[in-house]
Amino acid sequence: MRIRRTDLALEARELWQEGAGALTVLPGVEARDSVREGVPVNTVRILDQRGEEALGKPRGGYITLTLEGLASREEGIFQRSVRAVAGELAGLLREIPEDGLVLVAGLGNRAITPDAIGPKVHENVLVTRHLVRKMPEHFGHLRPVASLAAEVMGTTGVESGELVRAVCEKLRPACVVAVDALASRSLKRLCRTVQLADTGVIPGSGVGNHRMGLTRDTLGVPVVAVGVPTVVDGATLAADLLGADELPDLNEGRDLLVTPKDIDSQVSDLSKVIGYGISMALQPGISVEELELLLA
Repeated sequence: MRIRRTDLALEARELWQEGAGALTVLPGVEARDSVREGVPVNTVRILDQRGEEALGKPRGGYITLTLEGLASREEGIFQRSVRAVAGELAGLLREIPEDGLVLVAGLGNRAITPDAIGPKVHENVLVTRHLVRKMPEHFGHLRPVASLAAEVMGTTGVESGELVRAVCEKLRPACVVAVDALASRSLKRLCRTVQLADTGVIPGSGVGNHRMGLTRDTLGVPVVAVGVPTVVDGATLAADLLGADELPDLNEGRDLLVTPKDIDSQVSDLSKVIGYGISMALQPGISVEELELLLA
């Protein structure tokens, strides 16, 4: 039997609970809900091997923010979403030295809209490494930040993990923030949630196209992953809508991925929220309004 496909720890926990019963205690996993800037936040911590086996994910912390109101342009939601992402991300980066270089890696294919989150976030990150190095008298108070769009092997001939590792060997950052598109099990979470994790990322895993992982083991530095679900596996969606226990085979066994019809505008909005959120987390003294001026 094929399993429902999801990259979200929140959904993996839901799936386990559905199979085991709502009152059954999930071993090796802690979960809690909170609110930041009016944004619902769910935190799942996988503590040991039991939790890893239950959820199919490496041990560590997974934070999911639900950004309702962003697509409808609710008043103040953009600023609140940016601050919420920045606040949660800053918590994951608290062990990184304040003057340590951070490399932001935008993963994905800018030519395919649902996979363009990473490259578009790259365009919305405030890069400062060159400024801090060349004009420390003016920019020495900023954290050095570098950023690159690590495109897919189909357009570069180089795995994104290999590219990021080569840059890490040259720049020797204190941390890498890797941004990628994810897969969800549910339409309601597409382009409405952002997952932060301190476990790193495996590019392409959400669509069954596994590549070299970006983790502490492969890069030699801490890796914080930022992801947005932009697609739902067709069989997973069909099973959920039908209430079926087993996933049907669709389209003669070929994979079918579902994405919103307005994916272009949603990816654009979320890329800006995440890029600004990363920049605010790395530069605590900066505001959303200042980022608007610097990155416009």
